[in-house]
Amino acid sequence: MCLILLALNTHPSFKLVLAANRDEYYCRRAAPPCFWKDAPYLLAGRDLAGGGTWLGITRHGRIAAITNYRDPASFKKEAPSRGKLVIDYLLGKDSPSDYLETVRSNAGRYNGFNLLVGEKDRISWYSNRSDRIVLLSPGIHGVSNALLNTPWPKTVRGKQLLAEVLEGDSGPSSDSLFNLLQDRHQPPDEKLPSTGVRLEWERVLSPIFIKSPDYGTRSSTLLYIDRNDHVTFIDRIFDSGAGHCETRQFEFDVEAEAPRPLPRS
Repeated sequence: MCLILLALNTHPSFKLVLAANRDEYYCRRAAPPCFWKDAPYLLAGRDLAGGGTWLGITRHGRIAAITNYRDPASFKKEAPSRGKLVIDYLLGKDSPSDYLETVRSNAGRYNGFNLLVGEKDRISWYSNRSDRIVLLSPGIHGVSNALLNTPWPKTVRGKQLLAEVLEGDSGPSSDSLFNLLQDRHQPPDEKLPSTGVRLEWERVLSPIFIKSPDYGTRSSTLLYIDRNDHVTFIDRIFDSGAGHCETRQFEFDVEAEAPRPLPRS
């Protein structure tokens, strides 16, 4: 993902509301979200180049998502896929804090990332560009290709728009959230971050929804978990722009995870 907006315990009807855009080169092949044949309890898309994913949830309520940290000067060509960090948490049984401590011990192997992991309404964040593990407080948070809640124009605007969508007791509509994720507001040059790419590229990357000849927003994903632990997952995949799209929706109730076996004495 390249923009993740999430509201934790800010709405009377929902524990979690997440809205995210995945930005990627159009030529990079990916499978749309589904329950995986080799892991039937896992709902996620699949990066067919690296083998990992960018966002997923299990039937037991384990959630993980990742964004890249934009720092071209430190890019390692042979680094392992960051999408595997998402998969390893979703397929494992470690607590979020234990898992992030494990990631932390090997974080230098990877290119820059922001990793969100958690369970229903408890989400933790870690980046190998800050080396801090943070349990997110109730409220609205945003992460793009910098650290958590860094005030980039797209992150600030996205959080403001999400707050507006969440107003009222009826609950946010999927149409209003998808409209948010298609926002193409272009901030002025003086508000753009300086991340080591050309100014022309900073401009391309600055809106919430990105469109260029070779790179852009490939999909938008909504994830709701209500107060009864009912999950709604809606994913909208775009062609090379915001024209034709395909929408998939999944719903299920979070299941209790089987107890772990006690160690033998």
